[in-house]
Amino acid sequence: MKKRLVLCFLCAILLFILMISTDSDFIQHAWPISDSNNIMCYEEASTPGGLPDFDSESERPMTDRNIFFHETSCFNEDGLVLNTRQACAVESAAKMNPNMNVYLLFVSPSKISNQSREIFNQLQTYLNIRIRHIYPEKYMKDTPLDSWYRSGVLKESRWPRSHMSDILRYLTLWKYGGIYLDLDVVVTTSLERLTNFAGAEDWNHVAAGVMGFDVTEIGRLMADTCIRDMKANFRGDIWGNNGPGVITRTVQKICSAKHIRHMTTTRCRGFKVFAPSAFYPVHYKKWKMYFETKDMNTTMKMVEKARAIHVWNKLSKFEEVRVDSNVPYAIIARKHCPKIFNSCSNVF
Repeated sequence: MKKRLVLCFLCAILLFILMISTDSDFIQHAWPISDSNNIMCYEEASTPGGLPDFDSESERPMTDRNIFFHETSCFNEDGLVLNTRQACAVESAAKMNPNMNVYLLFVSPSKISNQSREIFNQLQTYLNIRIRHIYPEKYMKDTPLDSWYRSGVLKESRWPRSHMSDILRYLTLWKYGGIYLDLDVVVTTSLERLTNFAGAEDWNHVAAGVMGFDVTEIGRLMADTCIRDMKANFRGDIWGNNGPGVITRTVQKICSAKHIRHMTTTRCRGFKVFAPSAFYPVHYKKWKMYFETKDMNTTMKMVEKARAIHVWNKLSKFEEVRVDSNVPYAIIARKHCPKIFNSCSNVF
C-alpha cells in the first residue's frame, strides 16, 4: 500500500512538471507560486530626500512620446534597489530612443540605496531618463479605477505586486499615452515610429510586456477598453488574467477576431499585433538560449530580426552571466546597455 502511495505521489509530481513545461495556459494561471503580500509602501506618500513625484504638474509628460517602466516592489529602510539587468532594460530604451522620454517609476517612496547608487548614477547620465515616484491612490484619482482601487481589491490578490504592475501599465498608458516595457526587456532598435501596438508571445496569446497606445482615436479606444476590462474582469487568484489577459481580450474585441493570425492592421482599425519574432523571438520554453553558447548563431539571427527581446526574468533571474562571456544575453547587453554592463565587476 505504501509503495502504491509513493508511486502515485511521484506520478502526480511528474504530471505537474509536464503541465508546466508544455502548457502555456497553465503558466498564465498558476505562475509564480508565491509573491510577497507586503504592499504597505503603497499607502506611503513621498519621503523627504526621496524621488520626485511623477504625477505633479512639473513632472507630467507633455506628449505621448514616452517609454515607461514600473517597479512595484516595496523596499525597506536600506532604500530602493535596482539590479543590473533591470537597469540594462532602462538604458537600452534610452540609448536606442534618444528622442523619447524614458520614465522609471517606483511605487516605494524610499530613497536610493547605497547598494544601487552607482547604477542610478549611470542611468542618469542619459538626459532622457527620468526616475520618479508614484503614490498609487493619488495616481488612480479621477480615473475609471479610482473608487475601484480604493475599495481594496488589490489587497485580496495572491500576487499583489505583480497585479499592481498589471494595473499600472494600462493606467499609465491611459493617462499619458506612450510605450510600456517590462523590466526584463532589452530594446535592440528604435521604437520611435511605433504607436498603437502589442506583440504576440506565441500564436495563441497577445503579451503585455511590450505595448504602445498613443493619443489618437484608436489609441484612446484601446487604452479605455483595457482599463474597463481590468476593472470588470480583475481576478486576484489567476496569475495572467490581469496582464496578458486584458490586452488579449481587448484586441479580440477591437479586431473582432479570436486568433492572432487574423488580427491584421486593417481588421484591428489601425492597431498592430506583431508576430512573436518582434519582441519574443525566444519562447519562454527555450529561455536558456539567451544564456548558452550552444546554438548561438541561431539565437543571434533570431535577435537580429527583433525590435526588443524579453529574457523571461521569472525563469532566468538566477542564471549567471559573466561579463567576459559570449552568451547571447551578454553580447546583446554589451551593445545595447554598455554603461550598465561595463560597470559590472564579474557578473551581469
